[in-house]
This record gives sequence, structure tokens and C-alpha cells, in this order.
Amino acid sequence: MGVGHYENFPVASLLCPPSLRAPVRAIYALARTADDIADEGDAEPAARLRELARFRAALTATIAGDPLPAAQPWAGVFDALAAAMRTHALPPAPLHDLLDAFEQDAGNPSYADREALLAYCRRSANPIGRLLLHLYGIGDAQSLHQADAVCSSLQLINFWQDLSVDLPRGRNYLPYADAALHGVDLADPRALGDTPALRALVRDLVRWTASLLAEGAALPLRVPGRAGWELRLVVHGGWRILERIARMDCASITRRPRLNAADAPLLAWRSLRYRTTWFAPERLV
Repeated sequence: MGVGHYENFPVASLLCPPSLRAPVRAIYALARTADDIADEGDAEPAARLRELARFRAALTATIAGDPLPAAQPWAGVFDALAAAMRTHALPPAPLHDLLDAFEQDAGNPSYADREALLAYCRRSANPIGRLLLHLYGIGDAQSLHQADAVCSSLQLINFWQDLSVDLPRGRNYLPYADAALHGVDLADPRALGDTPALRALVRDLVRWTASLLAEGAALPLRVPGRAGWELRLVVHGGWRILERIARMDCASITRRPRLNAADAPLLAWRSLRYRTTWFAPERLV
């Protein structure tokens, strides 16, 4: 699904509360395994969909508390998920939403506009945030809205970060409506090189994504304890990637900007001095 195996999400890091590391790992393993089915290797879309249907059947059985066949290839994934469901009563709907997104990915679709892309994010990214909030015992409407904004923006950040990887593979998350406004013909491979028009398109998308991230930036202040500190780092990590894209003049088609060890002190300092006013799109481009 283009999320870099959920590298932009907190995955049982040192800041994750110890009691929640097992269920977070279980959610991550489910998402990563299904992501690999949908995206890795050379299988045809029809074969990927058949395998995802088997994966969904195993998920349905796990939710129902039914035993899986002994030869089931994902026994470890679903054993861990079953334990998390027993201990934390994970809601089934977000788990099925994730599989909906992976099934969509298997067909390598295009996206007409931003709303279509956000509809995909609502299934591919937002369920992760909602499941994490469930683990944290948070379910109010404002927090859910902010989590959706953060998760969708992290998904979008990964798209603009991965242009140099995704476009050569035929995966194109650039919305057609935005491309048309900038004179970029997404059907023409020559238009997907490092051109002023493509940079302008990415710059516009980065501004939009920054605004969305800012919409949810108050969430870490609403999550108590270590989980809240972890979310501060995650939000600032996403923002740092946007900064890197902006500083390369939005030419992420040429190489993939990424975080490295040198960013750790800066992210820690920003997290300690966390202010929602930091997340202003005009700081970027």
C-alpha cells in the first residue's frame, strides 16, 4: 500500500507502554503481511486478490474465535492477533478496513482527485490510528478526528516521499485533478521526470498534506503518558520528511528523502518543546 511497511507509525518502540507492545506488534504484523500479499513479488492481481480473500477468511475466523487449519500459513500472525483481541477487545471493523485497502492496492488503481485519495487513506491508514487509540482507551470524537488527520497525512507524506520508488513501478498516487492543474499528463511517462511542472505539483500536494497534519497535531497532547510522547515523535518525524522534500525543491522524483540518526536530537528537542503552532504549512513551501 505504499506505507513503507508502516514506518511512519509507532510500532512497539521503546516509548510504547510495555503492556501495549504485544497488541501493537500484532496489528503491525497483520498489516505488514497483508501489505506484502498485495504489493510484493510478481503475482498477477487476480492471484493477489485470491490470497487476500484467504487472508480475510482467516481474519474472520480469528475474530469469531474459531481455530485455524493447522497448515494455515499465517498462524503466527493470527495467533498474536487473537491474543490481542482477547486482552484488548480490538474492534473488527478497522481490521477489515485495512484489508479493503490492500484489495484496492492489488489492482494498482489511479486516483481522480484528493477526495478519492483520502477515501483510500480512510481505509489504509486511519484504521491504524483508531486501533491505537482504542488501546490507549481513547474514543472521543475529537481525538478520532485528529487521529484520522494525522494518519492520512502520514500516508500522504509517504506517497510524496516515495515518488522515485513508486512511479517506476507503475504505482501512481498523484491525483489526476491536481496533475491537470499543473499541466502534468500522468499518462505520459516523460511527464513523470524531474520537471518544473512536477515539482510544482508536488509542492502543492506538500502544502495540502502539511495542512492536514496540522489539523491533527494537537492529538499527542491529548494522549497521556509514554504513548503521547511517542506520538509527538511520530508527528514530528512526518513533519521532518515534509521539510526534507521542501528543501530539495520538491524534487522527490529524483531520490527518496528519509530520516537518519542525525535527525534524532532535533526530533527529541522538538518533541520536548512540542507546540501545535510549529505545524504551519508556510514554514515549508
